[in-house]
Amino acid sequence: MFVTNPIGIIGEEEASKILKKKGYRILEHNWRMGHLEIDLIAENRKEIVFIEVKARTSTFGDKRPEEYVDNIKKQRLTAAANSYIKYNKIEKTPRFDIIGILVDPETQEITYRCHIENAFLPRLRTIGKNSYSGSWKWSHKNHVIK
Repeated sequence: MFVTNPIGIIGEEEASKILKKKGYRILEHNWRMGHLEIDLIAENRKEIVFIEVKARTSTFGDKRPEEYVDNIKKQRLTAAANSYIKYNKIEKTPRFDIIGILVDPETQEITYRCHIENAFLPRLRTIGKNSYSGSWKWSHKNHVIK
């Protein structure tokens, strides 16, 4: 979904700063195709990185923000990444990261940051430039991908 709440905006801005400090180049913010979305897409010299950002105002029973990325979210992120790779003819190795951010709701200060590089490996064997083998179509910015 598009980021519409202030905590989500703060979290994604902080995640972008974290990545830039580590030398990544941000390619996309909130990239969407159909019902799929990727919060941030970045790259370094050898990898393209698909990042899920989880920003929260509390730990909700000691569960950190990054722990809210479940298997369904991972599958959706993988499918979105696959579409992005196909659409943009990406040759780099894909990687999936999660960035967790805690924001103080009153001061809007960042109280916690966690960048998990290579947070998970996709369960699907579909990541890659020649990975599409289905009968569905994606539409993105008036282009149809088959």
